[in-house]
Amino acid sequence: MKYFIYALITIATVLLIYNATHLEIDNLLIGDSKTALIGILASACVIILLLILLMSRRIQQKNTKR
Repeated sequence: MKYFIYALITIATVLLIYNATHLEIDNLLIGDSKTALIGILASACVIILLLILLMSRRIQQKNTKR
């Protein structure tokens, strides 16, 4: 499961970088730039949630060892 989470984090990072290349700084909320901005925010949320999951699993493992 640990490697699956790392794979998902990697995929989300790649998507974040891909969407960042489609941003137009002058017109952030128009056309494809709006879609790219939504994709960047979604990818960032996924990365944060998966990192929280990893940390909670580590804490759970430490508590079960006691």
